[in-house]
Amino acid sequence: MREPAFWHRPSSWTSQLLRPLAALYGAVAARRMRRPGIDAGIPVLCVGNYHVGGAGKTPTVLALAKLLRELGERPVVLSRGYGGRLAGPVKVDRNSHTAADIGDEPLMMAASLPVVVSRDRAAGLALARAQDASVILMDDGFQNPSVAKDCCLIVIDGRRGVGNGRVIPAGPLRAPLPLQLERTDALIVVGEGSAAQTIAADLLSRGKSVLSARLKPDPASLAALSGTRVLAFAGIGDPARFFNSLRSSGVDVVRQTAFADHHAFTKDEIEQLVAEARADALTLVTTEKDLARLRGPDGMPAWAQAIVPFAVTLQFDDGDALRRLLTDQLFKAQDRRLRK
Repeated sequence: MREPAFWHRPSSWTSQLLRPLAALYGAVAARRMRRPGIDAGIPVLCVGNYHVGGAGKTPTVLALAKLLRELGERPVVLSRGYGGRLAGPVKVDRNSHTAADIGDEPLMMAASLPVVVSRDRAAGLALARAQDASVILMDDGFQNPSVAKDCCLIVIDGRRGVGNGRVIPAGPLRAPLPLQLERTDALIVVGEGSAAQTIAADLLSRGKSVLSARLKPDPASLAALSGTRVLAFAGIGDPARFFNSLRSSGVDVVRQTAFADHHAFTKDEIEQLVAEARADALTLVTTEKDLARLRGPDGMPAWAQAIVPFAVTLQFDDGDALRRLLTDQLFKAQDRRLRK
């Protein structure tokens, strides 16, 4: 589904009418969040967000995994595998799994580090630890109580914030914001904009860390698109951010097409996009996550090979602050276990 437009308007009659349902949903979500989770036995760092939709969790997980490795750790990602048919627990194998099996994000992340998919996150812990993990990176699951988290790092888009600040279905929040703020250890604000300022100020007043980061295009991706006119398409939580990122990087976006998040592209849809691009001498470009959903067991099918991926990485404005945060949280997690 696509997010309703009224989720991002401060005042809406539709949102007002849905507030009783939102109150009920929020009460259930809050009660669920308060349940105790099982101890993984090793540090668990959870990368989540307050709301449904995209905010940059996957690039954040990859950036944290890179830094954790530099610190001598052996991170393993634990993911629900949204959109995949396999319940797991299963270790992602890019040579045999597709996005239809385990979800697009796990398939993409598995190119650079071990990923375990399990709809029951607690059930996936043993398999994740069996990959010689010294730390588990939970991709999403902030509101899921099944696993105890040592540190919750929340990703928020600087431009979109939390929309109208209301709980589903009246707004995009997955649970009441006060409870979510209470359980936040660090906030990562991605991109420009002031929509996250109030939340950042609240967390700073609680002594929590607030870090700024931005998505940077991969030089090889920029080189591949240099001097071209493009037709861009995306089926992610916030397609507009992808299109804006292309334009801000100097890419000439002539046409753009947005699909719902995690959209399962058909061969006919891609062939239609390829034909449209060729008709106007445009280069067809999409995100790495979208491209992962097109990948088959034998790699990229012939009908999708004309698509150019636009890869990005998350870069923190203060890398030293992030390093100190992770080092401190890992020490605290290990110390808590030693004291038990």
